Amino acid sequence: MQNKGKPLIQMNSQAPARPGFWRRLWLRWVGTVQAWQTATSGAEGAKSGWIPIRSLSPRHKPRILAHLLTLKPEDRYLRFGYPATDEQIGRYVTGLRFDRDEIFGVFNRRLALVAMAHLAYSVDPQWATCAEFGVSVSSHQRGKGLGVRLFNHAAMHARNQGVSMLFIHALSENVAMLKIARHAGAKVQRDGSESEAYLSLPEATLDSQFSGLMQEQMAELDYQLKNQAQQFRAWMATVQEIRQGVRDARHTSQRP
Repeated sequence: MQNKGKPLIQMNSQAPARPGFWRRLWLRWVGTVQAWQTATSGAEGAKSGWIPIRSLSPRHKPRILAHLLTLKPEDRYLRFGYPATDEQIGRYVTGLRFDRDEIFGVFNRRLALVAMAHLAYSVDPQWATCAEFGVSVSSHQRGKGLGVRLFNHAAMHARNQGVSMLFIHALSENVAMLKIARHAGAKVQRDGSESEAYLSLPEATLDSQFSGLMQEQMAELDYQLKNQAQQFRAWMATVQEIRQGVRDARHTSQRP
């Protein structure tokens, strides 16, 4: 019996909202952020654009591992201070202490981690107000200022957590990292092939606390929007496969 007037594939009422809805919601929130940036840091702050930096948790370990494994040998050398192998990177990711340290990341629209920073707090009570910063950026994402943004974000977060000294240990040939540190006002001391940078952080203020909270909330929203968009693309791909299967079956049944 023919089903006249009805589509072969009926959309599920639980299907994800179309991207247009999420885009409109996203643009509304971005407008709010840009207005806030203009009010707090001037027109230059808004002009530079906003980068969603999200706090990571243990469930992001697979994405962290995938990001670090894509680093080229020279990038692994600069990030870890030695030519880290896949096995050594795996141990590093396994040993991440999310209950003690802070790990931040930047995701692309496919929810692949393209940049991350590790803010490690001192375990020595004598240096309880100190933290160390490390960062890595995928090669295809260079030149977008992600390293600077992650450094500034980590510095603000550390400041809000009562950290007074941010420490960076890097190879002297890691020009990009040392440039970021110097630009932030850090004192850099070179000892042969290695360098150490120290940045004194001011005490937290109401503005820095609000700024940190605002950025965290916006980054979380950005992540959820990208997740919804990814689910929609996966759902549409499934629908297209079903439709193609119906077409193939119809053509087969019509053959003599």
